[in-house]
Amino acid sequence: MAAAPIDEESNKGSMWVLDQTLDQPMEEEAVRLRNMYKEKKFSSLLVLRLAFQSLGVVYGDLGTSPLYVFYNTFPSKIDETEDVIGALSLIIYSLTLIPLLKYVFVVLRANDNGQGGTFALYSLLCRHAKIKTIPNQHKTDEELTTYSRRTFAENSVAAKAKRWLEAKPYRKNATLMLVLVGTCMVIGDGILTPAISVLSAAGGIKVNSPNMSNDVVVVLAVVILVGLFSMQHYGTDKVGWLFAPIVLLWFLLVGAIGAVNIWKYDSSVLRAFSPVYIYRYFKRGGIERWTSLGGIMLSITGTEALFADLSHFPVLSVQIAFTVVVFPCLLLAYSGQAAYLMKHKEHVSDAFYRSIPEAIYWPVFIVATAAAVVASQATISATFSIIKQALALGCFPRVKVVHTSKQFLGQIYIPDINWVLMVLCVIVTAGFRNTSQIGNAYGTAVVIVMLVTTFLMILIMLLVWRSHWILVLIFAGLSLAVEFTYFSAVLFKIDQGGWVPLVIAAAFLIIMYVWHYGTVKRYEFEMHSRVSMAWIMGLGPSLGLVRVPGIGLVYTELARGVPHIFSHFITNLPAIHSVVVFVCVKYLPVYTVPVDERFLVKRIGPKNFHMFRCVARYGYRDLHKKDDNFEKMLFDSLFVFVRLESMMEGCSDSDEYSLYGQQTERSGDALLDQNGNTVSSDVELTQSSLDSIVPVKSPLRGNSLVRSSAQTSSQTEVDEVEYLNSCRDAGVVHILGNTVIRARRDSSFFKKIAVDYIYAFLRKVCRENSVIFNVPHESLLNVGQIFSV
Repeated sequence: MAAAPIDEESNKGSMWVLDQTLDQPMEEEAVRLRNMYKEKKFSSLLVLRLAFQSLGVVYGDLGTSPLYVFYNTFPSKIDETEDVIGALSLIIYSLTLIPLLKYVFVVLRANDNGQGGTFALYSLLCRHAKIKTIPNQHKTDEELTTYSRRTFAENSVAAKAKRWLEAKPYRKNATLMLVLVGTCMVIGDGILTPAISVLSAAGGIKVNSPNMSNDVVVVLAVVILVGLFSMQHYGTDKVGWLFAPIVLLWFLLVGAIGAVNIWKYDSSVLRAFSPVYIYRYFKRGGIERWTSLGGIMLSITGTEALFADLSHFPVLSVQIAFTVVVFPCLLLAYSGQAAYLMKHKEHVSDAFYRSIPEAIYWPVFIVATAAAVVASQATISATFSIIKQALALGCFPRVKVVHTSKQFLGQIYIPDINWVLMVLCVIVTAGFRNTSQIGNAYGTAVVIVMLVTTFLMILIMLLVWRSHWILVLIFAGLSLAVEFTYFSAVLFKIDQGGWVPLVIAAAFLIIMYVWHYGTVKRYEFEMHSRVSMAWIMGLGPSLGLVRVPGIGLVYTELARGVPHIFSHFITNLPAIHSVVVFVCVKYLPVYTVPVDERFLVKRIGPKNFHMFRCVARYGYRDLHKKDDNFEKMLFDSLFVFVRLESMMEGCSDSDEYSLYGQQTERSGDALLDQNGNTVSSDVELTQSSLDSIVPVKSPLRGNSLVRSSAQTSSQTEVDEVEYLNSCRDAGVVHILGNTVIRARRDSSFFKKIAVDYIYAFLRKVCRENSVIFNVPHESLLNVGQIFSV
């Protein structure tokens, strides 16, 4: 067919259509086999077995609190025996209101497909409201099988809350800051829990040797801590079956010892189940009674780790373990200690070990030390999990994440964080040397995390659960009343060790916020400086360059448009590869993206351009493992797309066809032939929606067009697949953009410090993308560019 000229206006209009069509947002064009993620049904026997296992992973921290609660409540002495009854009553109702009612029966239901923690709550909110600060969301992401959300009625409370949250940017930032504060406090827990648990357990050695120096206890605790952190690289899966029996034995021992002490010393302590004694406790004393709440607060430490470590167990199993084993054993343990203190007020500093019958003292000491190690393991694992979530959502520098279990995806190990935690934990232990000041610090961190969880749960109940406002008000009122009471008490102990978690949290908060700020600015730079598709089309089929054999994978932050790095590259080099694939790795606010839904592929320009875009999507639980061949999976998805595209071009028996979720750039074929010359086309282009494109019947060719297309589509597919394979065999080059941001000269002093020093340092020490995706060094090409913010 001879080429026919097209007038200037028509050509101009067609180019506009090209620009609008080709630069549309990313649409799903990869083959997706739907794996419906349905809620698993567990047999009764399996639920009980998982409840047993959950004891070792979830409840270790909460279970070791009896080691140090009464000592931190009465750090000097007990004035009256009635004070013991009042403190016990506070412990009983704290355990009932916070761990039992709030967490086990309410907060655990807010998990994100089994994932817990502050970032899991944030992910749920991001799916129900547009509050994510990195604006790389797209509607195709909502079609994932793991992307679950509900629609809003226009005038519902949920819709009003959603509009209020989205209305102002500062509200989105405030939500993120709230999550970051909670995350930093959980990291503080990961430092303070091992310190106080192990030091308290090791302190039992002094009970039978009163003349022993406290230095010996501190050295023993430090040795245990170093050993604990040194074994982290083995993963919790290796010792998981050992943990559960230890913790179960621990709960049974403390429960039994408590019951014996109640019978042996003073059964009148059971009066503490009446809340009247709480009133009398505060009535008898002044500010000292109020500040003692900081010690009572330690009885519910580990509750947040309970939520963060949820990943491997169904909610029902965790609930059964708490209500059947943990809760009654803890009540017996605290009541038994209180009964002993009624007769021996002077032994408050080591009430737990003093109350143990002499015949079983050393076995209990060994089990207590082992339980303290297990408790520490639980919070360390929770710290790893929550940092992994923060990393995936662009709020933490890229660090090495090691997958330690083939069976459980959530069991991970982060070497850099592990050694930082160990050093800080040893410093805290050796610096304070007693559990009183560490307890003050611990209480501060715990209560702040609980407050953050309450505020996020209010939003979850409104936006996700659509709860009635009265239920939301009841939950918020009860939770905030208890937690603000404890918060006001720990404020009095800021100067007695409570400043430690604030300093630790501030350091991590600066790191996380500065990294997130830099990530957002880099993305905004990519968005604003992206290259127009009209400019790309104007370069011609060879892009105005020499097309050398091979495939170039250009990594970019963008899931839409051509990145600035590409124009920067071809401006400075005279050649480009025969096939160019723009690769965008994007993390979504979901816990995982199924492998068969991970890659989305789109063609850019006409076929003879051989340019594609591939978006690789990950959830915050997904890991880039060394045994994953990212490059192979990417090319497999590309080949599937080419075959699918060729099949769809000729599969219809009618004159019309629709590609669901696709935008095949047929308009490009109407403008350019194989040689890049302008040609006429008898196919009229009609775009019915952003999700489909419908070529309409040709008045000249009629049904013969489809029959001809059907006959040639198979050959076209084979030719292009062979061409891609030959280019792949010629070599694959990974082109990474090394974007450096600098603060403008007129920027404030703090901005210059944050951008030019803190962010630059974090970029220098964090892992490169080439390491994360296992890119061979000989196939890597870095393209640098600098911009000011």
